[in-house]
Amino acid sequence: MAKKIAIGGLHHESDTFNPIVTGERDIFVSRGEDILSFNSRNAISGIIATLKDKYELIPTLFARAVPNGEWDRSYYEELRDEMLDTIKKALPLDGICLALHGSMRVKEIGPAEEDVLGRIREICPDVPVFVSLDMHATLTEKMLKSADGFVGYKTAPHIDEFETGEHAARMLISYLNGGFRPVMSAIRVPLLASGEMSETNVYPMSDIMEKVRETEATDGVTALSLLMGFPWADTENTSAYVLSVTNGDKKLADSACLKIADYVWERRASFTFYNETHEPSIALDKSFESISSGIYPVVISDSGDNPTAGSSQDVTNFLKLILADERMSKLDPPLVYQGIYDPEVTAAAIKAGVGKTVEISLGAKFDSKTSSPIECSAKVLAIREKWEGAYFSDLALLRIDGVDVVVTSGHVGCYDPEMMRVLGVSPENRKCIVVKLGYLEPEIRAISKRSMMALTDGSSNEVFTRLDYKKIPRPIYPLDGDFEFKPSFML
Repeated sequence: MAKKIAIGGLHHESDTFNPIVTGERDIFVSRGEDILSFNSRNAISGIIATLKDKYELIPTLFARAVPNGEWDRSYYEELRDEMLDTIKKALPLDGICLALHGSMRVKEIGPAEEDVLGRIREICPDVPVFVSLDMHATLTEKMLKSADGFVGYKTAPHIDEFETGEHAARMLISYLNGGFRPVMSAIRVPLLASGEMSETNVYPMSDIMEKVRETEATDGVTALSLLMGFPWADTENTSAYVLSVTNGDKKLADSACLKIADYVWERRASFTFYNETHEPSIALDKSFESISSGIYPVVISDSGDNPTAGSSQDVTNFLKLILADERMSKLDPPLVYQGIYDPEVTAAAIKAGVGKTVEISLGAKFDSKTSSPIECSAKVLAIREKWEGAYFSDLALLRIDGVDVVVTSGHVGCYDPEMMRVLGVSPENRKCIVVKLGYLEPEIRAISKRSMMALTDGSSNEVFTRLDYKKIPRPIYPLDGDFEFKPSFML
């Protein structure tokens, strides 16, 4: 009889500075056989592809959401308990393999991965548990004590999710075959770096990840991961981490972690913005200069309110600056701004219909601390209801004082130029496009003739000193400048 392995996952980056509570309407859940039919390049698919031919797979659930605020406790507990009940009913199990993020948080509970892994360990104290993690995972001691092995992505943007799932599954297979007894080591590196400072094809991360791969391959380490943490979460564990897994060799696990931790720390000052980056008003000046020289489209990232980094997507400060700047608000064709999360305004536009003018109070429905609404008249240019490219959110394109603004009924990523196209906008023909994003995704990068990041306001503020950290462990670089780092092992 084939051995039984439970699979599943929870995947979310939770921004504690974002006041939105991620609830049932924001979360997409797959169950049972639907998980086994996934046809994607994510980690759970890598796990399934590696295990399905040799083992009986017991799918629990896979829940995910666009990065946002912390999860609603009640709905999380409902999903967690469903996963645990499925595991209980499937006992006895031979193994568990999960695809988790690592920086998911729940209101009044804290780290979701710590909670769910700890409860699984209570149910199955002797069942091996192996887990894939996002590169931006955050570790806790309880997480480490509640699983047998972890491995994180090695690329950002993440193009090795599938391969990381495969890696986690291979560790489980090695364990079940009897030749692998995992030993882990982990070191916290007191460093904050955003994704915009740590793409893996750019120094210092390109250099660091080459060292990680080299160490993993040549030193006999089963898995070696650099986890950059999630800087927009004010928690007791927010930081970067190095994590290793070896076959029974604690000394080797420790030395691999120590080598990479020291290597990262030596390069801490190199974690800087490597794309063109400006304060908001300067970004508009530079964009206008480029447009006047015939170099466009210019794409500007409204980085402080980036929903794919967990921000609220409704901060209006940068849009207000654009509307007040006649150089940018009088472009022909108009600047297009993608986009504001405002269910009320989206519904009003749909109700009024294309060609109508509506009186609206736009934005700041969720984060009313960082900005205030824009009170204005808006002409409805286009509507697209339940667009599949944005998790079936409704979209509307509004003309506001010479600027075309995309508004959405759901909290969604704003990186895809197709969102403009389905509303009748040809982004290639616009002179300036603003997206609520950090580093440009390939789809929008391909359109731009020049791109830059504006250091705007919001829950994903790229200037960490502008965020009100209260719980983060100190000292931490760069908030506290330089200090002596004395590595210590978490296990």
